[in-house]
Amino acid sequence: MSGGCCGLAGNFGFEAGHFEVSQACAEEQLLPAVRAATDETVVLADGYSCRTQLEQLAGVRGRHLAEVLAEGLGEDLKE
Repeated sequence: MSGGCCGLAGNFGFEAGHFEVSQACAEEQLLPAVRAATDETVVLADGYSCRTQLEQLAGVRGRHLAEVLAEGLGEDLKE
């Protein structure tokens, strides 16, 4: 799956007056792609703000690349 920007841009989307811009950016590519993905699709999101935006707007848990690599190596990560 190819996705675009989440639109949150660090704390930009949390600042007054920026939510609509942030959400519109995420709706351009990323959120439609995530919604169209299967339940088995792993959604990578290295940035904390990206993971936050995915969870809040799409109800999807974005995973950091390090988590996925550790899982592939059989490492048990504690959250």
